[in-house]
Amino acid sequence: MRLLLITFLVVSLPSQAQTLFHNGHFHDTGSDGAATAMLVDAGGRIAGLGSVESLRDLAAGAERVDLGGGHVLPGLIDAHGHLLNLGFALLSADLVGADSKDEVLARLRAFEARLPEGAWLTGRGWDQNRWPGAQFPTAADLDAAFPERPVWLRRIDGHAGWANSAAMALAGRDLAGDWQPDGGRILRDDHGQATGVFIDAAMALVGGAEPAPDEATRLRALELALAEASRLGLTGVHDAGVSLDTLHLLRRLADQDRLPLRVYAMADGDAEALDWLCREGRYRHPGGRLQMRSVKLYMDGALGSRGAALLRDYSDEAGNRGLLVTPRERIEAAIAKAARCGIQANTHAIGDRANRLVLDAYARVLDGDDGAARFRIEHAQVVSGQDIARFAALGVIASMQPIHATSDMPWAQARIGRQRLDGAYAWQRLAGAGARLAFGSDFPVEPVNPWFGLYAAITRQDADGQPPGGWLPDQRVDLATALRGFTIDAAFAGFAEDEVGALAPGMRADFIVLPADPHTLSPARLRDLTVASTWLDGRQVAAASPQGATRP
Repeated sequence: MRLLLITFLVVSLPSQAQTLFHNGHFHDTGSDGAATAMLVDAGGRIAGLGSVESLRDLAAGAERVDLGGGHVLPGLIDAHGHLLNLGFALLSADLVGADSKDEVLARLRAFEARLPEGAWLTGRGWDQNRWPGAQFPTAADLDAAFPERPVWLRRIDGHAGWANSAAMALAGRDLAGDWQPDGGRILRDDHGQATGVFIDAAMALVGGAEPAPDEATRLRALELALAEASRLGLTGVHDAGVSLDTLHLLRRLADQDRLPLRVYAMADGDAEALDWLCREGRYRHPGGRLQMRSVKLYMDGALGSRGAALLRDYSDEAGNRGLLVTPRERIEAAIAKAARCGIQANTHAIGDRANRLVLDAYARVLDGDDGAARFRIEHAQVVSGQDIARFAALGVIASMQPIHATSDMPWAQARIGRQRLDGAYAWQRLAGAGARLAFGSDFPVEPVNPWFGLYAAITRQDADGQPPGGWLPDQRVDLATALRGFTIDAAFAGFAEDEVGALAPGMRADFIVLPADPHTLSPARLRDLTVASTWLDGRQVAAASPQGATRP
């Protein structure tokens, strides 16, 4: 379990009519930071921006908060993350960045020492593309070190799992043979025996045997994830796939004023969640920090595990065109139902075949909609050139994660070939065709730190500045565009552009304080930028250190 040294604050300011934040530099996306003061009313909304002198009459009697010369930006919004999964990742073995199976085993042995006897050993973050040979692992790789304890490790993209023999023995059925589950794939040897890797829907065969975490564990995981996201400057997260049980826990935190960011919850796309939304209507917590008015659906798997649905074979695996994890007829029915109920449909589609199928399904229900439904495609990772213009034509939002490009670039061309790269991670091409982009991270698939995503968006380089000039550099965006993707455009994707995502009178006072102006930093320094403090509704909810804004 990782030790987290974080400050998690939800602190009400003293009972004052207004608060004047001063001695700062206030930047809206693309602005020059000329404003040095901001007045926030008792309801947590911005009442004015300018100088202390210009706000003097409005701010009579207001409490003053000195920002110490810090630079203020709108709070960042991650348009696609997974809070509960992030929390579970923080409570399990961290395998991200392991460069070999031996390194994975070493991390697992260290983590196992903390576990009680009989408990499953779980972890997340392995990526065979980083290892010598880039081959999928097997149960045998785990069995020597863990012959009796069940081991279940989720791949970095969450679309494949790696089990040892003890875990496979607990599966609900015999895994041998030539059968495959709908929407999934069991990797097998030449004798029909499961090798230990399970892709997409096949993961449930082993993962379903793992004892379910109790409510206290799930609540603890949520609290850890919320605190970590808030500490890094996120004031909003679009949580992509929330069960009704998890919504209940989030509502409890909201009732207790313990949500340090705004959660735009997408209902997990099972029939129960969509039925509940259709029956009960769009949900919004009275405090304004939690809502559910959308449903998360799944068309295909992930590119790294060759589960993304492609129009042609994988370039590195003849005969394989990926997986449709949800039958086409069922997902079309769910999309049509969401449209009837006034619920936003947000559909996971990574491969070019999956993106086309989703656009086709959207087209059937969005005719004449003029974009009011704000349907989204989550990831839009590989899109055929024939389909790029359809996003804007249908008013479909491309919800994309810039850091996926820099994580995948070492092997993406091997997967899909050079020609299909023209529509891969194509932020600039989609934006140029008129599509609205909402940016996120897909945490814990990628780090939750939004500055990593901003850096990836403007450089298309890894942390070491490679490759020179960036990978497929014509798809880079400038900092203003990247910030819009993490602020006002992400807010638009959650129907909140009149509330958050900008610093302007009437907007909620959701903002972050930085020690430097990101507009003047070199791209490499963006990755190292730390957030001094995070504020929601004019209240401090997180700080990098016990010091922060001061009151006289």
